[in-house]
Amino acid sequence: MTQSNSAAKAAALLLAEMSSYGRTLVAFSGGVDSSVVVAAAARALGKERMAAVTAVSPSLPAAELDAARGFCAGLGLPHLMVSTEELKNPGYSDNGRGRCYFCKSTLLDAALRLAADEGFETIATGTNASDLTAGFRPGIGAAAERGARTPLADAGLDKAAVRAVARLWSLPTWDKPAMACLSSRIAYGLTITESRLARVERAESAVRDLLVDRGRGNVRVRDLGGSVRLEVDRELVDEVRGDPRVTRAVRTAGFEGVPMSVEVFRSGSMNSMNEVPR
Repeated sequence: MTQSNSAAKAAALLLAEMSSYGRTLVAFSGGVDSSVVVAAAARALGKERMAAVTAVSPSLPAAELDAARGFCAGLGLPHLMVSTEELKNPGYSDNGRGRCYFCKSTLLDAALRLAADEGFETIATGTNASDLTAGFRPGIGAAAERGARTPLADAGLDKAAVRAVARLWSLPTWDKPAMACLSSRIAYGLTITESRLARVERAESAVRDLLVDRGRGNVRVRDLGGSVRLEVDRELVDEVRGDPRVTRAVRTAGFEGVPMSVEVFRSGSMNSMNEVPR
């Protein structure tokens, strides 16, 4: 089967899965997974029977919010926003290993209230089949408890299939790197604050600006408390280590006076670390 035929088959499975959902509200972060669900909802249900909803909080980079708005505007799709206040929840701000449970709970509870007010029957998320086997994902459990549907996973679409569908449908997110919320950059056990999130956002934005001619690669600034770790794609590690502009950009963003290292990007690398005492 050719790649295009495989993508077309995956797209058909997804549309069939969503065709019976009724009026659907899609939790939309701006990433490739949720963007495919948003586009699929519009195709399967019609634009008048769906909407995307984005949670606005300090853990969402401003650039990602702008991208989410632009995506929906580009397709002419309804886009709602809800303000979430997860930082007020000690289960979240204390930053234990179950942090994502509290984050997803806050988002889904807000989405459920919005759905009730606006007459949506279904809440859908961008969880894909790869996520179900990716290890520690407490947020998936929080969504399941609240009855959220997972059309990508239920249709059997893994990450590669999701990207293939996004490319088939000419979605601008098809090659977008994965982008977890800013809190995922803070080592477990370090209290999450707006200032901590803001300096991570500033540092990552500055590094991306310096690497803009290298394409849409992965950039993570990990706040480890007594040190900071910058993660980039393997082919860029040596270059970034030798570029004083990168070090200066991270320090200027708010990481002055702490040791800094540059390592290969690894998704979920914080999950392998022991908790850091506050």
